[in-house]
Amino acid sequence: MIMKKIFTIAIFFSLFSQLTFSQRATLSGKVETANNIPIVGANVVIRGIQLGDETDLEGNYEISNLPFGNYTIEVSSLGYRRNITRNFAVNKETINLNFVLVEELIRTEEVIVTAGKFEQNLSELPVSAELVKSEIISARNYQSLDFVLRDVPGVNVTLDQVSIRGSSGYSRGAGTRVLVALDGIPLYTGDTGEIIWEIFPLHQIDRVEVVKGAASSLYGSTAIGGVINVITKEPTEKSSYYFKASMGFYDRPIYEQWDWAQESRPFNSFTFGHSNKINNFSYTISLSRLQDLSYRKDGFANRLLGYTKLNYQINPKNSVSLFVNHLNMNRGNFIYWKDINNVLIQEEAVQNLRVKSNRTIVGLQYKNLISSEQLLNFNSSFYSTDWRDETTAGNNSKTNLFRNELSLTSYISNAATVVTGIEIQNAKVNSNIFQEPVSFSSGVFAQLQYKTNFNLITTLGIRYDYTKLDTLDSFNAFSPKLGLNYRLSDRTVLRGSVGFGFRAPSLAEVFTTTNVNGIRVKPNPKLKSESNWSSEIGFSHRPNNFFEFDLALFHNEFYDMIEPGFDSRDGQIFFSNLVRARIQGLEMNNEVNLIQDIVTLKFNYTYLWGRNLETNKALKYRPRHMTNSSINFSYADFSTNLIFRYWSRIEEIDDELISFGLVKDGDERVDVYLVDLNINYSLLQFGLPVRASFNINNLFNYYYVEMIGNLAPIRNYSLSLEALIN
Repeated sequence: MIMKKIFTIAIFFSLFSQLTFSQRATLSGKVETANNIPIVGANVVIRGIQLGDETDLEGNYEISNLPFGNYTIEVSSLGYRRNITRNFAVNKETINLNFVLVEELIRTEEVIVTAGKFEQNLSELPVSAELVKSEIISARNYQSLDFVLRDVPGVNVTLDQVSIRGSSGYSRGAGTRVLVALDGIPLYTGDTGEIIWEIFPLHQIDRVEVVKGAASSLYGSTAIGGVINVITKEPTEKSSYYFKASMGFYDRPIYEQWDWAQESRPFNSFTFGHSNKINNFSYTISLSRLQDLSYRKDGFANRLLGYTKLNYQINPKNSVSLFVNHLNMNRGNFIYWKDINNVLIQEEAVQNLRVKSNRTIVGLQYKNLISSEQLLNFNSSFYSTDWRDETTAGNNSKTNLFRNELSLTSYISNAATVVTGIEIQNAKVNSNIFQEPVSFSSGVFAQLQYKTNFNLITTLGIRYDYTKLDTLDSFNAFSPKLGLNYRLSDRTVLRGSVGFGFRAPSLAEVFTTTNVNGIRVKPNPKLKSESNWSSEIGFSHRPNNFFEFDLALFHNEFYDMIEPGFDSRDGQIFFSNLVRARIQGLEMNNEVNLIQDIVTLKFNYTYLWGRNLETNKALKYRPRHMTNSSINFSYADFSTNLIFRYWSRIEEIDDELISFGLVKDGDERVDVYLVDLNINYSLLQFGLPVRASFNINNLFNYYYVEMIGNLAPIRNYSLSLEALIN
């Protein structure tokens, strides 16, 4: 009944808006500086609809076929402060409107949509955030999204579980405290609640937005530790073809007893894509294949990923888009090493096992510009997972997850923006490991951003969530948030925030029953939801165009924190609630342009102090110190990057796995020092739309672990060729 009402409202707004399209106008004019100098290449955009133009050599623009109504017009150009005209009336067939842009004293603002579910300048946020751009992802030849995130300051990844500022440890893929989304649509699975990193189409990523700290006031349960939103590229205006091929190999280990294969293990990938626009319809289709024979026995992976994105502009005020991802994967099932002399193979009893899976995500997005000041968004998604392993337990699961969200963004004035919405989702699982539970959750949210006349931006938000996991008692929570951003000057900004986070347990954390390689996991129907209070104070300063500094102090108080542990009575693993936990720390970012646009140095340092307040021990799998630094040289068609990462020796791990004899030599772990080298060269000067990239990961072949009993990737080399043909 609720879904029927949502669709009815969306269709009503769509039909209502189309009644006003009988009269259309042409908007034209000039964009100049304060000294009447024409600005070439400035973008003049009607916000919320697909209409706009770029100024010519005389600074002129023209936008035709614009329906009568009130609009917000945005004018921007590199090196100039953005000009926004709100509630401009288009009520006659020909209108002349000129704009004056003021030179920007600081570098052009980067825009982010994840923090508030609408476009905001990065420097205006009350929380810390990071952007990873497409050119970095393409150049580094990453194999999946989790490898991208390993290079983001303040983020660490333990095997396949992501953590922002120590929010997560490791739970073997059950549950997540970081919401990961594709174009705003969450992509956690309906059974385990984990993120399948391989399902993200790396070649189609425009940017990755990482928002740090509790974001439950907008995103609900799984955003207790932050949000990672992957924004994909729009289809091209003209027909284009994309190709990327790469090949590489792992070094042989230096210790003879580790060299199980007696050869270098290769990996390769190939991607083909096509994009085009035909009238109001545009599309992108691609197919990617990856084969990795791995440096570990039973660590191999074969992947096939199909991706489709379709856009249709119904009219200037209404648009719909659809994306479909399908991932077919056949991989080995490496769990823990045999012992310190055989770190790249498992016990004989669990060798040669496989995990086969098919996963499909379908996302539908509808946008309706109700007026110049109101934008309606409707997102609907379906996520199907089907996987089976070849262990003696024969674990398998089939899950269907449905999710719908309706939101309204209202630009009430130049100072106030309000986002409101409702979200509903339900999942059905058919599995021999999680039983056959169902889940239902819903949430309503509202957030206000208000800009005062004295450079203060205030953000107020609140959300209510309700979750029901099968026969368990329901979980519910209110998640408020307050954020402040104060611009002391054009080059100095203070920010601060405090918010409440909430996470209901995943179905896997509550219902899992299995026995793999002697590791027995049992359910815990008494598991409760977890919550936290997250706060941050930040300071950013850019004294000139060559240096930028950012410092943030954060403090998180967790209540009933969900972590895997051992029951000493029967030796089984189960998920339980830690009574209290605390994570404190600081994060420092520096960027120095040693030679403008040629040599850039970046340095990040994160300090984490995460404690279980019941035992006064460190939280598991949280490094105390982390650094992420790089130096980039770029000149003409050549560029090179040297990347250095360090994190201190993990203080606490799953010691019970060692004491029970399940992981031999499991306490072997060290401080981690990693160096990667990346070299890129463009062949455009030779008339070829091709870029070549050469990468050496783990340059000095440093041996380390992220997760107990799992040696991380040893030194590997790869060469890739990428082409975009228009």
